Amino acid sequence: MDILPFRTIFMRKSELALRYFPDASPVVATNHLMRWVHGCPDLMSELILVGYQRTQKHFTGRQVALIVRFLGDP
Repeated sequence: MDILPFRTIFMRKSELALRYFPDASPVVATNHLMRWVHGCPDLMSELILVGYQRTQKHFTGRQVALIVRFLGDP
């Protein structure tokens, strides 16, 4: 069975977080992911440049691509 590469698409924060932390609840996974994101100043700078706002519930495809570039494939 071939494994398809991770595609960068518009998705809920919790959806992406669960790909990185599949054994966690959606809330815990999101908290962990956002701790990683906020702990990487270069990633945060790039996200802000493409319009990221802390209160948004979804990531754009471009934001997902940045997260994957800095944190690796989920």
